[in-house]
Amino acid sequence: MTIKVLVVDDEEVVRSGLRMILGAAPDLEVVAATGGGDAVAAVREHHPDVVLLDIRMPDVDGLTVLAQLRGLPEPPAVAMLTTFDADEYVMTALRDGAAGFLLKDTDPEDMANLVRTLASGGVVMSPTAYRTMWRTLDSER
Repeated sequence: MTIKVLVVDDEEVVRSGLRMILGAAPDLEVVAATGGGDAVAAVREHHPDVVLLDIRMPDVDGLTVLAQLRGLPEPPAVAMLTTFDADEYVMTALRDGAAGFLLKDTDPEDMANLVRTLASGGVVMSPTAYRTMWRTLDSER
């Protein structure tokens, strides 16, 4: 089974890098959108299983896109992929239905397996995002 991945990032170097890294796996097909404004249309056109979504983009931010995607009849699994691990971003993304929160310093060799985990209904989180979630939930007790 082929897993279709949509990469949404305003930086060409990130899109190209992920296309190369993920595209090397025979079971992954990679498409890309150049920013948040194109993301929902790209999901409707390509029907990805997984979306890797940047947060800070100049047109429409990734958290807004995440909320829009959650409103679709059959939303894909979404993981935020960003350089920004602010507590607010992590918790907003998780509360709004993200199945993952990864930082752009994630080991490239791990990316294909992380996408497979997302496609199979799993959750993926960077250690920093996990600590943020744990700390926030602990403080809410």
